[in-house]
Amino acid sequence: MIELTPHLDSERRLPLYEQLYEYIKGEMVKGHLQTGEALPSIRVLAKHLRISRNTVEAAYAQLVAEGYVESRPRKGFIIKEFDKDVWMKLEPPFVIPLSVSPVSRYRYDFRYGHIDTAHFPLRAWRACLNEAMDASREELLWYGERQGERKLRQQIARYLFQARGIHCSDEQVIIGAGIHQITGLLCQLFSPEKNKIAMENPSYDGIRAVFINHRYQVLPISLEQDGLHIAELEQSDATVAYVTPSHQLPLGMVLPIGKRQKLLKWAETRNAFLIEDDYDSEFRYEGKPIPALKALDTQDRVIYIGTFSKVLTPAIRVCYMVLPKQLLSSFYQMFSSYHQPVATVVQKALALFMEKGYLERHIRKMRTVYAKKRQTLIHAIYDHFGEHATIIGEKAGLHLLVHFHHVMDADRLVKEAKGRGIHIYSVAKYWFDSQTSPPPYILLGFGSMTEQEMIEAIQLLKDIVQATRK
Repeated sequence: MIELTPHLDSERRLPLYEQLYEYIKGEMVKGHLQTGEALPSIRVLAKHLRISRNTVEAAYAQLVAEGYVESRPRKGFIIKEFDKDVWMKLEPPFVIPLSVSPVSRYRYDFRYGHIDTAHFPLRAWRACLNEAMDASREELLWYGERQGERKLRQQIARYLFQARGIHCSDEQVIIGAGIHQITGLLCQLFSPEKNKIAMENPSYDGIRAVFINHRYQVLPISLEQDGLHIAELEQSDATVAYVTPSHQLPLGMVLPIGKRQKLLKWAETRNAFLIEDDYDSEFRYEGKPIPALKALDTQDRVIYIGTFSKVLTPAIRVCYMVLPKQLLSSFYQMFSSYHQPVATVVQKALALFMEKGYLERHIRKMRTVYAKKRQTLIHAIYDHFGEHATIIGEKAGLHLLVHFHHVMDADRLVKEAKGRGIHIYSVAKYWFDSQTSPPPYILLGFGSMTEQEMIEAIQLLKDIVQATRK
């Protein structure tokens, strides 16, 4: 069996599995790997390179899919014959997009997910970090508890009871480094061979990618005027459903109590689980506070996911989930050798930040700040577009959608706006099939923009929209 020792660089933007794929294919083209030779087994190569089996498996799967390698029972992965001259004339199959710079090159950027950093309580956060550094060396310089710092988990359980009506113990709280990482744990907790995952259509494409990358079949469930189409979900054979009931992303509707009860009944009847992503429920501007779906969960079927990215800052990379008690033993068994991914000092500082009341005060302040920004943006849109624009999903969160009635091509409008220094966003990517998306909605995130910037940008956007009509 041949040996493979590529240089895999985890600091590159290119994922490790793509680096391995490119290396193997390149060695085949150079003639270093011959037709009929067997590649190392997934287990052997993963051990040799000290990478995960999933990484090797993904690279091999890509080679098989493109016909460079075939999988033979009891023989492994065998290199197939192919025309090297033809391959050399082709473009590389992977096109790696450049990452977006944290400092926008646009004068006006309506990017969703950006927060208002001007009001971040830096002095209080620094004080909590300094106090956290007073912990013992053993606490600070080690991995910490696998589920996360107990004090932080206790503070989160307390916060969820007060803010979201959720009853849970700190033993059910798992700390993670961002929603993609923690959703990846859930993907491993379930099984893609046994489980199919239902998702709202449209829904967050980042989480959809996590499910797909873990080999799950993802089933799109359409939305009605008031949220998820429950009857359509019931007709599917999904055993897990990912939902955003408190503020649907991107359309912004809130799932009513009747549908929430039907959703919980579906989970109980189907012996299924619900993943509730409560990503920005703290910022609701109209109506009474809405309890989380988890707060209504009497059968322990809801996995609740929350984050500090919107209410505080994404820079600390802290999110959390509340697992049903019936899943805890499986979680402990499966991840007993995993270390906690969030820095101990950050967790300790965040626990102090919550305990001292800083988080609660910051959220109250930011509700006022964002409510004012939201109102400014809405007024600017109606002042310049009047009845020729429809605003959607503006009652909560840090973004809204706009349908400019005379705009038929969202991509063209986005391109024209960029040329004038305004970055606006099409929502087509949130649909499973962008070809079947509804009218060309534009997403405007207002978290990081000043009121004056929004007024100026919308005024310029009016000229751009009028120009695209000609």
